Amino acid sequence: MSVFDKYREACSAFFAQLFVGESRILVFGEGAAGARLMLIGEAPGEQETLAGRPFVGKAGKNLDQFLEAVQLNRSQLYITNAVKVRPTKVSAKGRVSNRPPTREEITLFQPWLAREINLVEPGAIATLGNVALRAVTGKALSIGQAHGRWLEAEGLPPIFPLYHPASVIYNPALAVCYADDLSVLAGELLSQ
Repeated sequence: MSVFDKYREACSAFFAQLFVGESRILVFGEGAAGARLMLIGEAPGEQETLAGRPFVGKAGKNLDQFLEAVQLNRSQLYITNAVKVRPTKVSAKGRVSNRPPTREEITLFQPWLAREINLVEPGAIATLGNVALRAVTGKALSIGQAHGRWLEAEGLPPIFPLYHPASVIYNPALAVCYADDLSVLAGELLSQ
């Protein structure tokens, strides 16, 4: 059994005790230990929960297109989320949809994220959006003020904040900024 299998088993057992009677599906990260870059998003959505893999829905397709444009491939990366379960809300009409994770959910998963980062031992981390940025750094930073530049946090590899790929879906004007930030990140990684 690999260290990642042991991690998943321990995490699943912990949350099974918390979510007794609930069918909460954990979506774990994927990729190789020692990846040059670890991407951390906020939480899985519906498609990710159904597939059991991170970033396979619309935001994942956006991410793949941007990665391809800067000559980075998912196979070179480790991709995960700060929160491992899909946060949902139910509308007045009874429709289930995604919602941002609560502070409590983020805090609950932070030790598991820290453990995952230690297992992966990435060369660098790219946070995708505010939730991941705050979960990783522990600071009340906003992606608007921090994107596109390297940050340091104690005990962690260099951190490069990016807008979440879903933000480009809701605000197409961010596409140029997102592509520029990814170019800076890719240029740094490819020069190493």
